[in-house]
Amino acid sequence: MKKNRWLIALSAVAIHLSIGGAYAYSVYKNPIATELGWEASQITIAFTIMMGLAGFSAALFGGIVEKLGPRKAAMVAAVLFGLGQGGAGLAISMDSVVLYWLTYGLLSGLGMGIGYISPVSTLVKWFPNKRGLATGMAVLGFGSGALITAPVAVFLMESVGIANTYFILGISYFTFMILGALYIAPPKPGDVEESIATGNKKPQEIAQLSAREAVRTKHFWMLWGMHLINVTSGLMMISVASPMAQEIVGLSVASAATMVGLMGLFNGGGRLIWAAASDYIGRSNVFVIFFAIQLIAFLTLPFTTNVIIFQLFIFLVVSCYGGGFSNLPAFASDLFGTKQLGVIHGYLLTTWSLGGIFGPIIVSAIKEATNSYIPVFYVFSFLIAISFGISLLLRSDVNKLKKQQAIEREKSKADKKTPVHS
Repeated sequence: MKKNRWLIALSAVAIHLSIGGAYAYSVYKNPIATELGWEASQITIAFTIMMGLAGFSAALFGGIVEKLGPRKAAMVAAVLFGLGQGGAGLAISMDSVVLYWLTYGLLSGLGMGIGYISPVSTLVKWFPNKRGLATGMAVLGFGSGALITAPVAVFLMESVGIANTYFILGISYFTFMILGALYIAPPKPGDVEESIATGNKKPQEIAQLSAREAVRTKHFWMLWGMHLINVTSGLMMISVASPMAQEIVGLSVASAATMVGLMGLFNGGGRLIWAAASDYIGRSNVFVIFFAIQLIAFLTLPFTTNVIIFQLFIFLVVSCYGGGFSNLPAFASDLFGTKQLGVIHGYLLTTWSLGGIFGPIIVSAIKEATNSYIPVFYVFSFLIAISFGISLLLRSDVNKLKKQQAIEREKSKADKKTPVHS
């Protein structure tokens, strides 16, 4: 039976919405601390473990995901993530912070990393003419998962307690991920030709490389470096947005909380909008725009006293952060093909874990040393300027390679038309 590619996309969204629910961890912190007396730092360690493992497990298990295929890999992710979230309920019942680290942290982190990359390369193959839109839809689900989980978790904790909340959510995540896994599959020959014929032309890949070949190219490390700085900047902003806005422009606590909620919308919306736009203006151009916007933002924010303008710049930075994640696999497929996209994407996602470490550490260190957030903007302006330069070089390389390929294709066509004389 021929599968519907939009249902494939919906299956990917179901998987990403589930694992994205882990971003709602902050709603558990106060209830756990109040009920069990755990230190805030002990609770946060579980999230740190999970996020650190998510990026590195994507890289570590990328090859296995490619061998298993998206369906089996997503099933493995469903088991690990479901056990991690449900097991957290057991840890709460037993009042064991170590078990909480092993379940919510370790198991959920492994499940998140495998679940994140499982559908992406498949979606790229189903939507060869709309790669940005396809990956944007899935990653939008990941970015929006916390928006759904947070209010549900709060309601459940008030109704049935913390442990039962984890049990219910663990079972729910497992169910949604399994349902997505059961339908998702790579396209068979002929499945996507009709959509290509009626839609945009299939983009020309610069090369078809294995993961081992890709990491030996300068383009891989240019993309890796750009994304690392983009993630570090975004997570820095996300980690201190509320106190930063209160200090610099005098935003009230309530207004800062509202701003943080809106940041979630720009994070999620940026993933879809920037990715869809990249199908028309090109991935290399989108990354140039990302860093141009952020460079202007970080150089302007120290002098901004207007509350609305200050928040607008923060929203733009966060949208670029989200857009980087959705454009990353599509850009990788343009540069290196879809031969081992899952593995290559996994390697690139090590920036996710590193950025999660560097961003909050850098901003905290600067704040402690200077007792101000203002120097943070200058440090990140320098980093963003480096990425802006890399993005311009990468765009230049991509354009040259595409022109060279176009010339070679025209020459090949001309050679085929030339009559052969005996």
